[in-house]
Amino acid sequence: MSEHNRRLVEKAGIDVEKLLDMLVRAAAAEFTTYYYYTVLRNHAAGMEGETIKEIIEDARLEDRNHFEALVPRIYELGGELPRDIVDFSKMAWCRDAYLPEEPTVENILKVLLEAERCAVGVYTEICKYTFGKDPRTYDLALAILHEEIEHEAWFEELLTGKPSGHFRRTKPGESPFVSKFLR
Repeated sequence: MSEHNRRLVEKAGIDVEKLLDMLVRAAAAEFTTYYYYTVLRNHAAGMEGETIKEIIEDARLEDRNHFEALVPRIYELGGELPRDIVDFSKMAWCRDAYLPEEPTVENILKVLLEAERCAVGVYTEICKYTFGKDPRTYDLALAILHEEIEHEAWFEELLTGKPSGHFRRTKPGESPFVSKFLR
């Protein structure tokens, strides 16, 4: 942990404990989303399901990257992750992206869209809280927000048929905005 960095962030007007709570809850949501997207991807079955597996996979891997990018910032600010995975998953900012009772492609897409909409809200809140006060956390949250907005658009396009401007990633889990935090 960088005591100096923490003091600078506090001096800028950020309640670091509140920010750490936000970041840990966001990390918990990304971690559980990675798990649930694995389940959802595997239940996207049949010809229709096969058409969305690759997009679910991109979002799944990028959500794992979001988790991996958040963890160092949590520790830099003097926070930590819970030692118990159950406690950690219960802290998630967003509701679990559960497997629906009837795992049709449409129902799976509805769950995915709901999860991405929550994530957009999470990172919008973190950006609003850190803007002009904590550039490092703001930059990280903004990068994640860019990807979450894309994920939301992908699933909305698949569900509604309205175009999102979705382009294939060069490789699965590319994280074009967050990758700079993973080096």
